[in-house]
Amino acid sequence: MKKILIIHTGGTISMKENKQTGEVAPEGEHPLLEVLPSLSGIADIQDEVLFHIPSPHMTPNHMLTLGKRIHERLANEDIDGIVVTHGTDTLEETAFFLDIYLQTRKPVIVTGAMRSINEVGSDGLYNLMTSVRVACSEEAQDKGVLVVMNDEIHTAKNVTKTSTSNIATFQSPQYGPIGIITKRNILFHHSLTRRESYPVQHLNKHVGLVKTYAGMEGSIFEAFENAGIDGLVIEALGQGNVPPTIVEPLKQLLDQGVPIVLVSRCYQGIVQDVYSYEGGGSSLKDMGVIFSNGLTGPKARIKLLIALEMTDNHNELMAMFA
Repeated sequence: MKKILIIHTGGTISMKENKQTGEVAPEGEHPLLEVLPSLSGIADIQDEVLFHIPSPHMTPNHMLTLGKRIHERLANEDIDGIVVTHGTDTLEETAFFLDIYLQTRKPVIVTGAMRSINEVGSDGLYNLMTSVRVACSEEAQDKGVLVVMNDEIHTAKNVTKTSTSNIATFQSPQYGPIGIITKRNILFHHSLTRRESYPVQHLNKHVGLVKTYAGMEGSIFEAFENAGIDGLVIEALGQGNVPPTIVEPLKQLLDQGVPIVLVSRCYQGIVQDVYSYEGGGSSLKDMGVIFSNGLTGPKARIKLLIALEMTDNHNELMAMFA
């Protein structure tokens, strides 16, 4: 029987609904600890409560602490796989952080719930059970960090939360899940062609994220300049274009040595240097803006936070995001 470590960090999967008020909040002991014995027929379960926080409280340094803890447990114990329980609001960011931080072939699964454990139709225990099953699967080896929700297996790189409340919220637009879970089998049908790993030891950089919009004011970037940010991610329009009003403020940040990474605010496709008008992708690339290959804004920010701990060389940063 496989030995699986479950690391709890909090989120809806660890909360209960107040039946009088309808409010959902963490309280007392983690409620999943009561149901862990029901997983004993699937694997030899160990568990650890690392955090007990809502996912909007999660920070990159929490993610780093989690990554270091996973590395420590895998290095010192005979563990076959890891399952991390997490709140859904920032789950994709933590999963992606772990994906580009960890160096292991063993399965690492991140899961959560859209309904607390005592709500009608709660999905937490079921998602936890299927995650343990995936962590036990030999085919889950060497596939990077995976997100398992609602009988689907997604890569940390491509998955995103698409609905505020639907239990089928986690999707991988354009790419789809890489596998599914049935009552009897774990079925993978494709995998990523390339993986990367940046095992940083600390996170001290400050990276901003801003979404562009029609008529955007250039003055908004004064706040980033005054804050002394180390990097900036822009969610651009379409294939990678911005309003002309913000071109000059972006130039000023670039002249000050602040790397700027460009993604699209669209949820499918990648940014490309196609348009050559003022604010078009071609002119932005000529300015020195770094184009990202298909990441969402929050994930590009996580990657830039990590990348800047390793280098501030523009060409090296470009290569990391290519």
